[in-house]
Amino acid sequence: MRDIYTRKSPRSGDCLIDKMGYYLELSRQDIDHLTDLQRQEQTWRVRDVVREMGAPTEMFYVVKTGWCFSYTIMADGRRQVLQIHHPGDVIGIPDIAYEHAVTGLQAATDICLCPFPKSRLDTIFTDSPRLTALIMTLGMIDHVVLLDRIRTIGRMNADERVAHFLLEILSRLRITNPDVGDSFELPLSQELIGDTLGLTNVYVSRTLSLMERAGLIERIDRSIRIADEQGLRDMADFQDRYYRIDTSWFPGGALEKLSAGA
Repeated sequence: MRDIYTRKSPRSGDCLIDKMGYYLELSRQDIDHLTDLQRQEQTWRVRDVVREMGAPTEMFYVVKTGWCFSYTIMADGRRQVLQIHHPGDVIGIPDIAYEHAVTGLQAATDICLCPFPKSRLDTIFTDSPRLTALIMTLGMIDHVVLLDRIRTIGRMNADERVAHFLLEILSRLRITNPDVGDSFELPLSQELIGDTLGLTNVYVSRTLSLMERAGLIERIDRSIRIADEQGLRDMADFQDRYYRIDTSWFPGGALEKLSAGA
């Protein structure tokens, strides 16, 4: 059993502020900066391509509503989904070092994104070193999660891959919405899940059915209930990379030291 972690700032109803406030006690200035990143809103319909691979990386995005995903296309046309993005995510941090995007971005559902020029991060970097440290840390968490994905694809069977994927989704959703509990909507096609995990949609369908018959999950329409979370954790050797992070090194004084992982 993991011990209880208490979020650092009260919930606000804004997914980006709630995500940052989970890890950090936000100042009024921090909240103003995060609000400023969301001044503009733009919508896309499901399956719309928001940004092509190789496009200029002048704009980053905050996910306001809906789900989208980053992907790469191989020379023969096959797609590899690299990351699923949920409300509260900042999209673009891995591309900050490049003038052109190394991944494409596509809507998995109808979405509302808040685009902002990456040059606007300059103000945050200047005014709030602690918020800067958190933004960079969240980018590193995404890197570690991608390493976990490489491990699951390279060494785990279909059951273990799908179990790990479902637990990763659940752990991320709990950061911005503690009311998620053990159930969440999964608005992703089996093809998209397969492209994330290196499986065919047939394998994804078969695996979900086997998990349901084994009492590990329940499916109701597009919703998933994790019926046996510990069983899935044991199956996939899952470690929650989002639950706790180490903020002891953050500039301006740390609130407390938190060890990464569950």
